[in-house]
Amino acid sequence: MAGNNRSKPTKYIYISFWSTTKVSLSSSLSVAVRFQHRKLASHCKSKLWKQMKMGKKAKKGNSGFDDNGYKKNATSQVTDGTGKFKKSFKHHQNSDSQAPVIRKQVEPETAKYFSEIANLFESQGVDVEERSVICGNALEEARGKEFELATDYIISNTLQTLLDGCNLDNLCSFLRGCANIIPAIAMDRSGSHVAETAFKSLARHVQDTEAYTIIEETLKMICKVIVVNPLDLMCNCYGSHVLRSLLCLCKGVPLDSPEFHGAKGSKVLAERLNLKVSHLDGNDSQHLQQGFPSLLKFLVSGMMNCTKEDMKTLQVDQYSSLVLQTALKLLGGNDQELLHIIPVLLGCNKENLAEGKFIDMIIAGETVESMKEPAFSHLMEVILEVAPESLYNNMLTKLLKNSLFELSSHPCGNFVVQALISHARTKDQMELIWEELGLKFADLLRMGRSGVIASLIAACQRFQTHEYKCCEALATAVGSKNETSKFIVPRILFLDSYFSYDDKSSWSWPGGAKMHVMGSLILQAIFKFQSEWIQPYILSITSMDAEHVLEAAQDARGARVIEAFLASDASTKQKRRLVVKLRGHFGELAMNLSGSFTVERCFNAGNLSLREAIASELLAVRTELSKTKQGPHLLRTLDIDR
Repeated sequence: MAGNNRSKPTKYIYISFWSTTKVSLSSSLSVAVRFQHRKLASHCKSKLWKQMKMGKKAKKGNSGFDDNGYKKNATSQVTDGTGKFKKSFKHHQNSDSQAPVIRKQVEPETAKYFSEIANLFESQGVDVEERSVICGNALEEARGKEFELATDYIISNTLQTLLDGCNLDNLCSFLRGCANIIPAIAMDRSGSHVAETAFKSLARHVQDTEAYTIIEETLKMICKVIVVNPLDLMCNCYGSHVLRSLLCLCKGVPLDSPEFHGAKGSKVLAERLNLKVSHLDGNDSQHLQQGFPSLLKFLVSGMMNCTKEDMKTLQVDQYSSLVLQTALKLLGGNDQELLHIIPVLLGCNKENLAEGKFIDMIIAGETVESMKEPAFSHLMEVILEVAPESLYNNMLTKLLKNSLFELSSHPCGNFVVQALISHARTKDQMELIWEELGLKFADLLRMGRSGVIASLIAACQRFQTHEYKCCEALATAVGSKNETSKFIVPRILFLDSYFSYDDKSSWSWPGGAKMHVMGSLILQAIFKFQSEWIQPYILSITSMDAEHVLEAAQDARGARVIEAFLASDASTKQKRRLVVKLRGHFGELAMNLSGSFTVERCFNAGNLSLREAIASELLAVRTELSKTKQGPHLLRTLDIDR
């Protein structure tokens, strides 16, 4: 929203109270629990509550404590969870604040009551049915005090237990009761855990068709509150995580799904190097539960509409970037929504969108520069992954063209280029990328950007284009025309060591050093090409000294390279030339989980005499080998376990 219609951030004012009083169970309640009598327990609980109401009244101005146990004033600004005052964003400094949310002190009798509840559950004297009733009654007592209780360091833990054990009606009643203050709860260190627990409890009921309507209405109330002013929530370290869980709940994705809370780098790398099919193709419903697609669309579009004027801030903020990444992944395959959202994320204005222009050329340079920021580079990786083909093509030709080498040279920007290469849709797009980077192999390796090289090699294989040029460019980058090919594989295995060596002509195998992860992956990809294109690499690996071949086989990264060579199109004679250099060490290698795969490959590549030699060496260590995890399988596979 522009101008005066732009939403104003809410300032939340806390008055924290940390109850430190430990109270034992009343005798009447203890008796009820001991005899496991539901009616008596309910009666005694009600009686206990009335007694507390008639007991000591809370003293005005009772001392409060912060999360670290220190006394503090009755009112304070929202803290960032570390005891320091939360700094306002630059774009908030001149804005008018809305009515603040006041956090009152937790009344002593209320704190005492929830302490009793906590002790009751810790005693483990309550059966399942009683637990649900007690949880429901306790949540009723929390009505009107949800914010104070959820943000209390101690009581919040009890509240999580109640939300986890109550029935659906009580759960939804609690969430509806605090819907208007859910952002304030979510942005608190303790409150965020309460909100997460509530969403996880809701997720357990979404498969129940009878519960669908009540859950949808509850989530709708929460979403309507969030879209009024999502900016603070998105940029908060606690709130952003809660918001991502809400997005997953609306989609029907498990809330603990790693794919949507940040995929591991190894998984992303595997997809980029053709080692694994992407899980975000929009058609993978294997792990999907019942979702709320209309709410997901409403929540995401609402967030985008309200924050588009602050997009420059959201692009580079660590936490808002994570929220946007999750939203994009969840919308993967929904081209209509993505065509609307992604241009806004890239800073495209209304006029350009109305004209069907996805990229604002006026700010293209500024947008590319922002890709060097860690948060935006991660966001761009996801954008390139999920973008519809027409939009991807626009980003390549109008936004990123002529900037690929510049971005590839940057510590953060190079990951954007890797994503661009890995998610190219056509040969023509790959041609444009090759024009800018095909002659830059040596420069990129010198700068330590081997990931860009690996992505290029994988993409050339996928599109079956520039394959020979790719192999030739890599070989040239790690040597000179005057040198023999024997040095190629060792130098790629130790990329960092080689390129950090001043006098590269005198570089030698660094014994004992760990082999380079990306160098290993590059060589594995190279050995997938046709043998006529990789003869220099075949000559190099078969020319390695026996001690170096053994060292490579003992290193998991080097072993994968040997296995890739043995699975390549190289001739049987060339493969056996390498295998014989490991004679006398097959038993030793088999004792290692990684080495056992290499032994199996060597056995399959060997002739009769080599296979007999390998079998003989394994029989010599059969007793010890059979005790290992991989031993029995290896012995059976090679038909030695007889």
